[in-house]
Amino acid sequence: METVLRAAAIYVILLVVLRLAGKRTMSDITVLDFVLLLIIAEATQQAMIGDDFSLTNAAVVILTLVGIDIAMSWLKHTSRRVEKVMEGTPVVIVDRGVPLRDRMDRARVTDDDVLEAARRYLGLERMDQVKYAVLERHGGITVVPWRDPEGVWERPPDR
Repeated sequence: METVLRAAAIYVILLVVLRLAGKRTMSDITVLDFVLLLIIAEATQQAMIGDDFSLTNAAVVILTLVGIDIAMSWLKHTSRRVEKVMEGTPVVIVDRGVPLRDRMDRARVTDDDVLEAARRYLGLERMDQVKYAVLERHGGITVVPWRDPEGVWERPPDR
């Protein structure tokens, strides 16, 4: 029973820590992020297994983690409130070509991040070509260019 409780506690701790780390932390993994994940994995393994290195204990840990994951997935599916807490909500970070600095700073997103997404997906070069940019729940950035539904490019407002 101790193994199940250890695994459940580690699952909850990691869920909270990674949720607090923010969307951008999990979207594009860097070398530093990868090193951190390896260290966390080792520390997590030590915390869950303790002194019992048996196959039985490992199987109990794995089954506990998979069971918790399935339960959390079901809970997210049945409750919008839980889903919002666990996954977050999309956040508009550029509105009609104007970066919303407070939101960008809170999410640790830079102009360069927005422009990279604009170039990668739409071939846009400047912020004034971006009508809206949204930081999605998964950490990616969606860019909406200045154009109408028929595909004709609108002219951004003069500034």
